[in-house]
Amino acid sequence: MFNKVLIANRGEIAVRILRACRELGLETVAVYSEADRQALHVRYADEAYLLGPAPSRESYLRGDKIIEIAKKCGAGAIHPGYGFLAEREDFAEACAEAGIVFIGPKPSAIAAMGDKAVARATVAKSGVPVVPGTEDVGDLSDEELLALAPKIGFPLLIKATAGGGGKGMREVRSLEEMPTLLQSARREAEAAFGDGNVYLEKLIEGARHIEIQILADQHGNVIHLGERECSLQRRHQKLIEESPSPFIGTDEDLRQRMGEVAVRAAQAVEYVNAGTIEFLVDKDKNFYFLEMNTRLQVEHPVTEMVTGIDIVKEQIRIARGRQLSYTQEDVSFKGHAIECRINAEDPFNNFMPSTGRITHSVLPTGPGVRVDTSVYPGFEITPYYDPLIAKLIVWGETRGQAILRMRRALEEYRIVGIRTNIPFHQMMMDSTRFIAGQYDTRFVEERFDIEKAEGGSDEAPQIAAIMATLAAHQQTQRAAHVVRRAERDTSNWKWLGRWERLQR
Repeated sequence: MFNKVLIANRGEIAVRILRACRELGLETVAVYSEADRQALHVRYADEAYLLGPAPSRESYLRGDKIIEIAKKCGAGAIHPGYGFLAEREDFAEACAEAGIVFIGPKPSAIAAMGDKAVARATVAKSGVPVVPGTEDVGDLSDEELLALAPKIGFPLLIKATAGGGGKGMREVRSLEEMPTLLQSARREAEAAFGDGNVYLEKLIEGARHIEIQILADQHGNVIHLGERECSLQRRHQKLIEESPSPFIGTDEDLRQRMGEVAVRAAQAVEYVNAGTIEFLVDKDKNFYFLEMNTRLQVEHPVTEMVTGIDIVKEQIRIARGRQLSYTQEDVSFKGHAIECRINAEDPFNNFMPSTGRITHSVLPTGPGVRVDTSVYPGFEITPYYDPLIAKLIVWGETRGQAILRMRRALEEYRIVGIRTNIPFHQMMMDSTRFIAGQYDTRFVEERFDIEKAEGGSDEAPQIAAIMATLAAHQQTQRAAHVVRRAERDTSNWKWLGRWERLQR
């Protein structure tokens, strides 16, 4: 049993975990790089320790330093959050060897499901349908992958076997462009996860990306918490998530079958703690196993909003050896939740990352609104890490109410000093295709143009210029006004006061 937790991460997820630990009465320890010295998670934790320079390979990916700090401060457990070391079985194994609880799955489960190629082979043996791809287990050379690609068929995806979040992923349309894309995918995967191994997977066009949240304890209990729709993506990076899925809708049979398959996939590797089974669903509602994320997901708040279950607290309870607080029969779904990822990037300039110091910030509040963030006025956004700076989550009794509430919350949100993708989210909330739930994984890249978003106008720049000219002219006119000095040496109110005193 542990009473102190080290959070081996940064940003909004570190703050999220810190809050859960505080509510459970646990002491907390933060680690930080030189770039994050003034970060919010450093301020919130009971203790904080410097890891090293800003680059993640010299700080947040240094598992040896993190374990050394945990020993030094007496932390009995480490929560990895997501990204960085969250899906590294060697780190989970090192924690176990050091006598520290890893708040996550067993190293064997991470090895089996964290490596995407191994995961496909594992679940296929359990009868779970998988997307066609390279079934070989282990590292494949570029030559081997090039030889296998025509057998799978184009278009296809190159995907990193370690990690996730779209890192180390490339879309391939022909064999001629594949060698270059293989090299760039390997470089990105190596930089992000310390592992440049990749595999191939058939690209299912027009597909929906739907995932099932699961929880499993150390006593053999496994439950699922329903689905999340994650099809709105750009360059394989999720932008907006919602639960339940508008595509599944009232098809309870499909929802039940996907949940049962997700539970079966987790049981195949004796999975423990929180995890997510991701599926691709085609237009005919045939679903295929995509991968398993052996960690907490970025989009977990939408599931929390519709189920009322605190997933992070459940993670910690499971790691302390307790049984799940809920059975499958206890899990119920109420209303609809939507999450918008607020990134420091310019949607009007090809989503280029934006860096700088935040000078002003106003967070939306009110019924059904939640903001998970780690930034504040004065905080500097650096180029070293993921551009995600906040997650805006709303809940409504219906999907329509949730969309209206998200519109209101986005209108209230103010971040000054950097550019963000809030305008993109606002236009998406106004898109008739989104409102109707008629979108897939290629919608943002192929059928949504922020410059000509539905309801927009090609004349908007001209209108803005005219309005700015009129405003400037009005200011000039006001500045030209000459105000005559009053005939009296004081105000009428003082004159009235004097008159009243004289009448007494």
